[in-house]
Amino acid sequence: MVAAVGVVAATAVVGVRQLLRAQARAARTAIGKPLGEQAFHPDRTYRRKHGRPVTLVLLGDSIAAGLGATRQRHTLGVQLAKRVGKATGRAVRLVPLAEVGAESSWLARQVDSLADDLVPDVAVVIVGGNDVTHRVRVADSVASLEDAVLALRERGAEVVVGTCPDLGALALVRQPLRRLAGQASRRLAAAQRDATIRSGGHPVSLGDLAGPRFVTEPEEMFALDRFHPSGAGYRRLARALLPTVLACLDPPQQARGGRLVVVPAAGQV
Repeated sequence: MVAAVGVVAATAVVGVRQLLRAQARAARTAIGKPLGEQAFHPDRTYRRKHGRPVTLVLLGDSIAAGLGATRQRHTLGVQLAKRVGKATGRAVRLVPLAEVGAESSWLARQVDSLADDLVPDVAVVIVGGNDVTHRVRVADSVASLEDAVLALRERGAEVVVGTCPDLGALALVRQPLRRLAGQASRRLAAAQRDATIRSGGHPVSLGDLAGPRFVTEPEEMFALDRFHPSGAGYRRLARALLPTVLACLDPPQQARGGRLVVVPAAGQV
């Protein structure tokens, strides 16, 4: 009897694995690569005439790179840079280092690619989605992120980490794979939050602050592939990141209506 139960259980496990593999293949086929693998590369200074620029560096994966935006000005980096410039009244130098397809282990290379004479004021890191889909161990992902945050801090940068988005919002992925992906992404996001705080950075929960809109308004928030954000989706992410980015600047204040308003402390968003 016990042997029979064991055989049934083993058969069920195999069946579930086969189902998940089939759903993963179906999702990859449905998503495809209609956006290609090259994002815009907006390496420039915005509001150039407005004094000493804030240096804003973006590292991470295709979300940090802005894949899915149909125009350069709709990418996450440009939208965030313009908002920082407007809020501070300063020029903003945007340095994009993020790569399409990047996992957390790629961050070391991205940090090393920074010019020796470049001292970022704020470095924004968004990574983790590819770690989940490629089934990278959470411990390995977090170790790579923590090393990157520490390296950026040693270079004098304040570091803002947008934690892994909630992959449970991907309606194109069928159940039960979508539920499992959501659980895995939320588990990684929580670990990233703790690692960021531990290494002196400032976490922003993109799943909590921006995720609900991607669930309720997928046609507007997602790009053509229904996997990456659209320009509107990146606008939402930029708004979620902005308060913490501003709080990292010195002084941690923003201009609003001709007066200065103190922004909540970094890491509290």
